[in-house]
Amino acid sequence: MIQTQLFLGIDISTTSAKALLIDPQGVVAASASTPLSLSTPKPLWSEQDPHEWWQGAVSSIRQALAQAGASGAQVRVIGMTGQMHGLVMLDKQERVLRPAILWNDQRTGAECEEITQKVGAEKLLRITGNRALTGFTAPKILWVHNHEPQIYAQTAHVLLPKDYVRLRLTGGHAVDKADGAGMLLFDLQKRDWSDEVLNILDIPRAWMPETFEGPEITGVVTPSAAAETGLLAGTPVVGGGGDQAAQAVGVGAVTPGIVALTLGTSGVVFATTDGPFVEPHGRLHAFCHSVPGAWHFMGVMLSAAGSLQWYHDTLAANTSFDELLALAVDIPPGSEGLLFLPYLTGERTPHPDPLARAAFVGLTVRHSQAHMTRAVLEGVAFGLRDSMELIKQASGEMISTPGVTKSRIEQVRVSGGGSRSALWRQILADVMDTELVTVNTTEGAAFGAALLAGVGAGEWATVNESCLAVIRISQSTRPNQRVSEVYEQAYPLYRELYHALKPTFDAMGR
Repeated sequence: MIQTQLFLGIDISTTSAKALLIDPQGVVAASASTPLSLSTPKPLWSEQDPHEWWQGAVSSIRQALAQAGASGAQVRVIGMTGQMHGLVMLDKQERVLRPAILWNDQRTGAECEEITQKVGAEKLLRITGNRALTGFTAPKILWVHNHEPQIYAQTAHVLLPKDYVRLRLTGGHAVDKADGAGMLLFDLQKRDWSDEVLNILDIPRAWMPETFEGPEITGVVTPSAAAETGLLAGTPVVGGGGDQAAQAVGVGAVTPGIVALTLGTSGVVFATTDGPFVEPHGRLHAFCHSVPGAWHFMGVMLSAAGSLQWYHDTLAANTSFDELLALAVDIPPGSEGLLFLPYLTGERTPHPDPLARAAFVGLTVRHSQAHMTRAVLEGVAFGLRDSMELIKQASGEMISTPGVTKSRIEQVRVSGGGSRSALWRQILADVMDTELVTVNTTEGAAFGAALLAGVGAGEWATVNESCLAVIRISQSTRPNQRVSEVYEQAYPLYRELYHALKPTFDAMGR
């Protein structure tokens, strides 16, 4: 049986409830996941049952403790992370009023327009750091108001997904500032709720939970939660962070200059900033970081590794991923004139357009399945470069901000399931013409939540110190200059595709 004290990270993602135990050296003692179901009751809708999150968390915590051979008393502190933007509505008795509306739900287009009109586009961007997009929480609240007034009338509390699990653990209403900033109801500069935006949208301030920095203690495990989970009553629970902020902590992207690139179902480019900066046109998300006193830019593409998953399942289901990628290695860069636009589920960065669609462009009889495979990998890489270019541009604009110097991109740390492919890492390095590195930690957001817990417990003085103590570079992928030059010619052609096809996308959407 393991004897050391442990830090627990709980991750409520869209697909699973995960529990991760690490020791003070950052070594993973146990990891357990419980699958979650997803409901799509209507086209473009995406919902989950919050009770299932709690049941999944209980199951995974008990599995992780058993796997580590540890007792609940050895868990020193708990950190929370999970999917961002989801809407959980509770009544005065803290009962769930309806299924949670998730981050990838697209029903709120009219409510986004309503928010923009009521607040004003410029004011909304200045206060919250973001434009009104269907993924955010505020439009979901207005949708319930507009379409389910009987539910809205009973509402007394609004929570994000992981914070419903926090409520079940501690009995308290709380949210970390990183996840709260993703609701479109935050004052980015003040790192707390915007009374002005809440008042304009007629959303009661009393519905909103108290906000905390990532390592701050938000409450302790209750006796009833201890009985269900096997944890010890009184164990502290820290704020943690939304999945992307916690993921950044998990790979050590906690200071300006170190960029995190996540190649998961969606793709994320995440850059820490030391001030509440906003991209002038709102093409990048601007949120608080889980690191106290830090913020970040974030570009999101909705179908990154998800594009490869779709391609495999739809066109090559009887071929393994390894076989598909092995054949693509021999295809020349640029796929001999074949381009793939990866907008299978719409897009967010740089085109916030739920009607955007995917396309292969340039197909000829010469192109084989191997060409198509490589084109998918290259198309996703081009899409991620879109976000990287915006971050470089936004960082350059900081030079005109009084007291702030230009933030150089010094290193790109890549993680996520797609990063396991050496070919895809090389394509990304060549497309972006920059070195990519992987790190020794592979547990992502749950690991970051556990590190934030350790900081909250005093194991490390700061989040940066925790990352320096346990995270190491494991592998490097450098760009091939000759190949980068080929992609430099192909990238402008890729960028033209969205604008050329947008009239068709809009017509098809109507």
